[in-house]
Amino acid sequence: MTTPSPSAVAASAVRTRIAPSPTGFLHLGTARTALYSWAYARHYGGQFILRIEDTDVARSTAESVDQILASMKWLGLDCDEGPIYQMQRLERYQAVAQQLIDAGLAYRCYSSPEELDAMREAQRARGEKTHYDGRWRPEPGKVLPPVPEGVKPVVRFRNPQDGDVSWNDLVKGPITISNREIDDLIILRTDGVPTYNFAVVVDDWDMRITHVFRGDEHVNNTPWQINIFRALGAPLPQFGHCPIILGDDGLKLSKRRGAVSVTAYEEAGYLPEAMLNYLARLGWSHGDDELFTREQMVSWFDGSHLAKSPAQWDPAKLAWVNAHYIKQADDARLAALVVPHLVARGITQTQADHLARACALFKDRCSTLVELADWLSMFFLAVSPSEQELQAHVSDAVKPGVRDLRDRLAALSVGVWDKATIAAAIKETLTAHGLKMPQLAPAVRVLVCGRAQTPSIDAVLALFEPTVVLARLQHV
Repeated sequence: MTTPSPSAVAASAVRTRIAPSPTGFLHLGTARTALYSWAYARHYGGQFILRIEDTDVARSTAESVDQILASMKWLGLDCDEGPIYQMQRLERYQAVAQQLIDAGLAYRCYSSPEELDAMREAQRARGEKTHYDGRWRPEPGKVLPPVPEGVKPVVRFRNPQDGDVSWNDLVKGPITISNREIDDLIILRTDGVPTYNFAVVVDDWDMRITHVFRGDEHVNNTPWQINIFRALGAPLPQFGHCPIILGDDGLKLSKRRGAVSVTAYEEAGYLPEAMLNYLARLGWSHGDDELFTREQMVSWFDGSHLAKSPAQWDPAKLAWVNAHYIKQADDARLAALVVPHLVARGITQTQADHLARACALFKDRCSTLVELADWLSMFFLAVSPSEQELQAHVSDAVKPGVRDLRDRLAALSVGVWDKATIAAAIKETLTAHGLKMPQLAPAVRVLVCGRAQTPSIDAVLALFEPTVVLARLQHV
């Protein structure tokens, strides 16, 4: 794959964009493309533009726009311009379409949907590829049909009928498609709203976009777009078409086929830096580096080392990456991030300092903030140990020791309640009853925490209110 050298790229102002359609949530493939576009612009000191392609009026929603903006904000993909909405630019598209008509590069087509359906049926019956047959395309000496009364026309681009369209893709390398494979596409609908392939060209031209990273489902759109760019005398951006992301079932992830939204991962307790790191590696690499910061990615992402093959979404790998970032995270930040997950469990009365200390103790055991909230819930909500765990760990042999420990802790509760004093009380109990820590600690954990496995029991108990610990140990 040939990519421009850093010096060549830096010589011109890099401008990239992401242009999601608000017909649903921001899905993972678009988020990855946004990340690549953002990182490329930041690497070369360029600009990153956010454009909302809302010309699908029937399916676009304000809720989708809000979710897209929230996803971009959560990921930290800050834009230098935008959001820019296509539906606020209708006059511009209509003016450019008229410019093409005046230059003989576009024309009005009055064919009805029924006529076009009949045309395609006839082509299929003859074993031909279905395409617009150019019946309203002006040609020297050609007599066009009479303009039907009361019919609003569409505007079609007059696509070249000979030659090829070629470009050197930033990901796939050289690509060539014959103009005979594409027809005169509609660029303006009867209501004056532009179609995707026309609006995107006018937008990229007006916004001076230099590099376009997008999914490889757009490869077949690119010849039309290049031809429109050339018809307008507009500079061509460089295109990079990234392979699809495959789900667990080996099929393409998409918003129409069950892909989870970016904000759903936030709600599921993932950190934005983990999501960025994982998304970056789904189609790009820097040597063998699996874990890297946002700053490192910007430093490394020069448009090279983009994979040509589809990537496989791996939830276990994402959880591993997220666990790494949770372990590395500042405890006070984790405390703030876990609050909404506690509120979802009905826990509204918390103290930031207490949560931070609890996060420090439990974060090494968690791959998501949801798991962290599950651990921290024991400090605020009643626990219900299973009968199986009670029988396995709170045996008759250990119960006297548990009762003795409770008495010792009750004495502590009116004085100094901390890890050191709790550890001393546990040690005294073990000695007095001839017990081992693997006998006493699991019993205390089950009764107080609702589970037999926790971090060091003295550290865990120190985070509880003494009255809670005493109450949970009294029923032995």
